[in-house]
Amino acid sequence: MPKAIATASRLLHRLQCMHACTWIGAKGLRSSGCLVTRASSSFNQPTGGFEMPRFGGIATMFRLPVQKESTGLDACFLGIPFDSATSYRPGTRGGPRQIRSESALVKPLNLRTGAAPFESMQVADIGDIAVNPYNVSESMKIIESRLHQVIKDGCVPMTLGGDHLITLPILRAVSARYGPVAVVHVDAHSDTYDCPLGLYHGSTFRAAVEEGLLVNNKVWQIGLRGSGYQTDDYTWGKEKGFTVVEGPDLLFKSMKPLMDDIRQSIGNHPTYISFDIDGLDPAFAPGTGTPEIGGLTPGQALEIIRGCRGLNIVGCDLVEVSPPYDPLGTTALVGANLLFEMLCVLPKVK
Repeated sequence: MPKAIATASRLLHRLQCMHACTWIGAKGLRSSGCLVTRASSSFNQPTGGFEMPRFGGIATMFRLPVQKESTGLDACFLGIPFDSATSYRPGTRGGPRQIRSESALVKPLNLRTGAAPFESMQVADIGDIAVNPYNVSESMKIIESRLHQVIKDGCVPMTLGGDHLITLPILRAVSARYGPVAVVHVDAHSDTYDCPLGLYHGSTFRAAVEEGLLVNNKVWQIGLRGSGYQTDDYTWGKEKGFTVVEGPDLLFKSMKPLMDDIRQSIGNHPTYISFDIDGLDPAFAPGTGTPEIGGLTPGQALEIIRGCRGLNIVGCDLVEVSPPYDPLGTTALVGANLLFEMLCVLPKVK
């Protein structure tokens, strides 16, 4: 019995120490030999595991506070549960919800880069956009209108998709504020296809070019691969000025030299990051509608996003997570981590 009492006493002391520890940002930590938590901050903070267990509470992005509008925010997460423009396997309408759920596993400090975004910016989850799942064109207008307001508030939109067509109305809103933008586009597909039936998730960047939303010679498409309908699937973008980096040319390689080239090419021009989760190999991200083997690894994806540090990033999205094809949530977990990495490379993050 005395041994059991002593053990219980040590456990109680450890818990008390955990609560007593304080976090003072990426530049320094203060603790008393135990786990470190954060101190009070003027910025929104994710709910800690000792305030509410990670399996409890409302599932917001990174357990951040929710607010209805983007007023006063430096960056925001918003979901677009839309997959009505999917060509084959739907399901990405469930992406934002599953990504939020898996994001509870992500901690507030990037241990590799030292970035502490929640110590540098005011960030919140502003919920989902109420799209019309029965009307593609109306949904595009709804998305664009919402993004206009977010950008007008001076807030960088971090969007959870949803199929890849959602990027088109976002680019419309972004370019209305900043003019034509540079793009870092990670994907298995070029999304520059011409569809006689109308806009769909495979025609996003063709439409963006035709509408004058992009600086074509500052558009980088990374990871393209797989089977296709014709031998010139990538030719259209190249003819418009895109730099296309095919997936097979990246196998077993570091992305750092490529990202050096991208930063030099884009410079300080306003830049949008669009990351289709099918850019990764389906071994790592099976939960997507159009998987292609021979893709990027998560490590390469991290190098790509971290290599965007220094760019003038004005918006990001993570699209095509489809929970029905990965009920375990692995794909959504990868997506949540990539969104955290995008947040870490925003210009205001110290």
